[in-house]
Amino acid sequence: MSLAALAFPFARPLLHALDAEAAHGMTIRALSAMPSGAPAASDRRLAVEAFGLHFANPLGVAAGFDKNAEVPDAMLALGFGFTEIGTVTPKPQVGNPRPRLFRLPEDRAVINRMGFNNEGHGAALRRLMARKTRGGIVGVNIGANKDSVDRIGDYVQGIAAFAQVASYFTVNISSPNTPGLRGLQSRAELEQLLGRINDERARQERQPPMLLKIAPDLREDELEDIAAACGGGAVDGIIVSNTTLSRDGLRSGHAKEQGGLSGLPLLALSTRQLARMFVLTEGKIPLVGAGGVHDGASALLKIRAGASLVQLYSALVYQGPGLVTSILSHLATEAARSGGSLESLRGRDAATLAHQGSSGT
Repeated sequence: MSLAALAFPFARPLLHALDAEAAHGMTIRALSAMPSGAPAASDRRLAVEAFGLHFANPLGVAAGFDKNAEVPDAMLALGFGFTEIGTVTPKPQVGNPRPRLFRLPEDRAVINRMGFNNEGHGAALRRLMARKTRGGIVGVNIGANKDSVDRIGDYVQGIAAFAQVASYFTVNISSPNTPGLRGLQSRAELEQLLGRINDERARQERQPPMLLKIAPDLREDELEDIAAACGGGAVDGIIVSNTTLSRDGLRSGHAKEQGGLSGLPLLALSTRQLARMFVLTEGKIPLVGAGGVHDGASALLKIRAGASLVQLYSALVYQGPGLVTSILSHLATEAARSGGSLESLRGRDAATLAHQGSSGT
């Protein structure tokens, strides 16, 4: 077990006594101070091939944890099969006023309205260039500045800026905290966005895979439009999903805070949307399952719903880095039971999960 995992039970009371954003900043600083080791070894039964990349295991860190590419190697050393930095925008921006990050411990959830606060392309690029020769898969999540007059142009700039260092790109058009951003998920705007991005990709000497990150709060017809727009090689994968605007069933006093909800309450909704996307794309586009992953069973649920890879973030707030080993151990056991790999389980329950619950939001 890593030093970080051993230390978390002792550090957690201190961290949770602090404002959530201050605690996160302290966590990043602590991880930055740790020696940079090689990516942790994984059980070979957990290896995944997706969008042209080899992942040592399917568990990754979702964007938002490491906005400025400060600790990718520290996260890989904890055992994650990949990590995703960002969201990064062309220009630095401070984001929304604080407080803007809230723990909901009664619900094992988090609400954020950060607003793409980050140090901009330049700072993240410098850090990624400095670790370019290290191993491990580090994705770059790109976004648009709030005051941009050409939001699609901001995404194009992201492709050009990071093409030489990104293991893959994620195009984030699903944050609820930048006004109007989710409008890019409509079919007409999405097709225009993907067309311009792919034109820029074609101009690059190195062309990393590109994923699209979508919201969970989409109607069936909207999911159908996205699936259609993403076909034919327009994207290499889809992340399902970002945070939700829903507040169903929450108990915490912070439940009415504005922003995107993540954590355990998102599990059912995001998994249902993941399964629907798997069915709509007929399993032909690799999917990444995010939203509510908090243990081995929930990670496996994402795979059975159609995910090739799984991401988490909010669960780390409550369980710490020891969660990584626990989830991977569970998945390795399931892989052994299913013939030596997880691939045979991918999408096995998608048809059933896609029809659970009500449609839409």
